[in-house]
Amino acid sequence: MTQPVTERPEGAPAGYTLRFPDSWWHLDLDPSTRDASIRRRIESQVKKAPQLPREQVDELIRSTRRTAREAHAQGALRASGMLRILKAGSGPLVLSATTVVLRISVPEDQSEDLADLVVAAGMQLGTEAEGSGLPVGEVELVELPHAGAVGRISRIEDVDYNGTPVPTAVRHTLIPVPNSRDYLVLASSTPNVDLADQFYEVFDAIAESFRFEDPAGTPGAADPAAEAAGAGPMGEADKGE
Repeated sequence: MTQPVTERPEGAPAGYTLRFPDSWWHLDLDPSTRDASIRRRIESQVKKAPQLPREQVDELIRSTRRTAREAHAQGALRASGMLRILKAGSGPLVLSATTVVLRISVPEDQSEDLADLVVAAGMQLGTEAEGSGLPVGEVELVELPHAGAVGRISRIEDVDYNGTPVPTAVRHTLIPVPNSRDYLVLASSTPNVDLADQFYEVFDAIAESFRFEDPAGTPGAADPAAEAAGAGPMGEADKGE
């Protein structure tokens, strides 16, 4: 599934593999097909939960389409999401989350060192949290099994949904691209703030499956299941299933 990348620095990886849980699905980012594709996917999910009000179903479709539009506008390599509807005492409980893979390049006049970026991110979080009433968040350096040292940023932030701020749990993983000034960012989020810790565990499991391919296009030790679950190029949007 991985395609060669043009105009990449010599020695930089040709692509990556990333594994998602079976319950997750690949968001169609193609502007010509994404709206219909997202509607079909969500409608198929809510058939299992007929107690969900139509207004709430339509809002799920709108919010997922918005996520896909924003991901495409940011040049995302891929976007994936999950939706589960559980029975609860007070009514249906909707669980949802998304992970978007972005590629960013550090400007020449800034340090591309991972530690420097993490320190800068920590200072920015502290500034943004002042007066917001939201927790400051957490910035840390962690090790991924197949990618080495990465940065991880976790926070609760207000996301605008049709003019209404909705608290959202966010975890970003910053992965340095070898032999370049670039980073891949796994931007994961969920509106289920009360279950943030549980979702963070899922986001971390996705990140831990990440592997770069070598410049020749050969995954170092990636197993077939990981490749089948989600491989992507480093320079083009992966349109998915």
